[in-house]
Amino acid sequence: CVAFTYERLDVNNTALLIVDHQIGLMNYVHDIENTRFYRSVIAHAALAKLFDIPVVMTTSGETGPNGPLLQEIRDMYPDAPFIPRKGEIDAWDHPDFRKAVEETHRKQMIIAGIATDVCTAFLALSLRAEGYSVWANVEASGTNTPLIQEVTNAQMRDAGVHLVGINALLGYLVKDFSNPVPGGARIYD
Repeated sequence: CVAFTYERLDVNNTALLIVDHQIGLMNYVHDIENTRFYRSVIAHAALAKLFDIPVVMTTSGETGPNGPLLQEIRDMYPDAPFIPRKGEIDAWDHPDFRKAVEETHRKQMIIAGIATDVCTAFLALSLRAEGYSVWANVEASGTNTPLIQEVTNAQMRDAGVHLVGINALLGYLVKDFSNPVPGGARIYD
């Protein structure tokens, strides 16, 4: 039997990170059906609004084929920290992104991004190395093949990253359905 400590998300200690959910990169994702992936990305972004938790957004190479962050996400958080990276592959390597995350004063990070094996995994591993608890939303992180997704998820899990989907995240953050969050049922709308 392996020693195990059950950790739950604490809405007062959680921040949401949106990593490279860019128009051009959406075309790179082939391990999840397009419409389902798009809806999961929007649902991921909506978690911060639903639970009033801090959000930090970042993009990589917006002026090239990656394109801009999805406008629907930008519209949700016009005043949230948004850090366009010029070349840093791991968002944690960008000092403004790192500062924005640190300024949330939260230690549990819910993350998702494109591609799972690069933008999500690199950031997840960097955050773990810095002592953060990381919750990778596997439904809102995509890559080009199921094999790459499987290998990357194993790498993150081995590093102590929690691999979860949107329903599990909702459950962890709601904690008690007798006190439902307004709009929680519409997160997939």
